[in-house]
Amino acid sequence: MHPRDLLEALAEGQAHSGAALADHLHVTRAAVWKQIEALRQRGLPVDAQAGAGYRLPWPVQLLDQHALRERLADLSLGALEVHWELDSTSSELQRRDDVADLSFVLAEMQSAGRGRRGRHWLSPPALNIYVSCLKRFDLGFAQLSGLSLAVGVALMRTLSALGIAGVGLKWPNDVLAGPAKLAGVLVELSGEFQGPCEAVIGIGLNVRLPEALRAQAGQPVTDLATLCGGQAPDRNQVAATLIRTLAETLRQFEREGFAAFIDAYNAADVLRGRELTLSGPQHQFHGTGAGVDARGALRVLTADGELAVDSGEVSVRMA
Repeated sequence: MHPRDLLEALAEGQAHSGAALADHLHVTRAAVWKQIEALRQRGLPVDAQAGAGYRLPWPVQLLDQHALRERLADLSLGALEVHWELDSTSSELQRRDDVADLSFVLAEMQSAGRGRRGRHWLSPPALNIYVSCLKRFDLGFAQLSGLSLAVGVALMRTLSALGIAGVGLKWPNDVLAGPAKLAGVLVELSGEFQGPCEAVIGIGLNVRLPEALRAQAGQPVTDLATLCGGQAPDRNQVAATLIRTLAETLRQFEREGFAAFIDAYNAADVLRGRELTLSGPQHQFHGTGAGVDARGALRVLTADGELAVDSGEVSVRMA
């Protein structure tokens, strides 16, 4: 029995006895219990109710590769794959040599998802969106400055298309709702400094986070379910909208660079006008956010004048 089969049986949020699940899946009750425990360990809160059986606290929706392909049939994409589990969607793209341009890989869960500066990204099964895209550029690394910020604009456009408001961008790679993180972007480049090169763009978007994982996050986090009044949106619709918007954004970036996105980024910038503390390996300083420049660097007004801060190893906190 694959754990996906068990999750499909529980997906509607109704209670099912261990015996009924075992009969439906043609396995023993012990095998059902073992897979229930495995799902719990990965962060999925499966309840056990005396006299009723196992159930999820809310319905879940698994990603459907075929349905996504149909929704995106008008786009010229490379591969579009949905996996049950990967170490990370970005790593899957990076270790393959035969991937076409604008290929997308999604996973129901990741065992080693990562964010900026090597941080671990929480990834319970079948609740959120974990997707990576490979985009090839004839340009060199220097011409791709601001790419991660343009991807942030793509996320804002995605959320707007889904009817979700009250979100903004925190330089260099987070989407926030108030003080809480909703999504993150990680762009990893490889190839020649002068070109050609390729970017693997990884995105994690919280659709629904269980309370236990919120407590483990180490920072304020939120999800689309919270922003939608407790009802999580259709995950396949979210994934399709994100893939479409990201593909369009990357093609526009290839033609026009970050200049096409700077106004949209500055309009969504939650750091603009805020008092900031910036910390690097060797120093810490304070200033006021003043938007981003043409390269995508953060502009900070300090007592000694304006500074342009590249992402590197700098972390930014709002006062």
